[in-house]
Amino acid sequence: MLRKAIVQDIMELKFVRSSVFENILCDVSKVTDNDYEWFVKNPGVAVWEDNGVIVGFSAADPRDGSIWALFVAPGFEKKGIGSCLLAEACACLRSAGVERAWLSTDPSTRAERFYRAAGWEHVGEKDKELLFERLL
Repeated sequence: MLRKAIVQDIMELKFVRSSVFENILCDVSKVTDNDYEWFVKNPGVAVWEDNGVIVGFSAADPRDGSIWALFVAPGFEKKGIGSCLLAEACACLRSAGVERAWLSTDPSTRAERFYRAAGWEHVGEKDKELLFERLL
């Protein structure tokens, strides 16, 4: 079930983020509780729940047109959850007037293949990550 996150969900969001096997956050200080809180309170974070447990989430940043986060917990991949969450993040950006969204991900990952299959265009690299863009 898709719904908007609330501040009380932040610990579960962090759990999902830390559970993935690819695109691992090596320096946890780069994503703070304040970051999560800002996204929950401002544009909103979309979460996917399964039996009352958050198993995926996405967040878009209308300030710069980026997809800030899209993560699905292991065991819940390939069920359409990521596609639904990505569509929700893109809708958030569209409603903020963003015409071209961007995101970054590690190369040679399932995420890279997912974004390519979803029609995102590889436009370059930055800090060892691939940059993708898509018209909304």
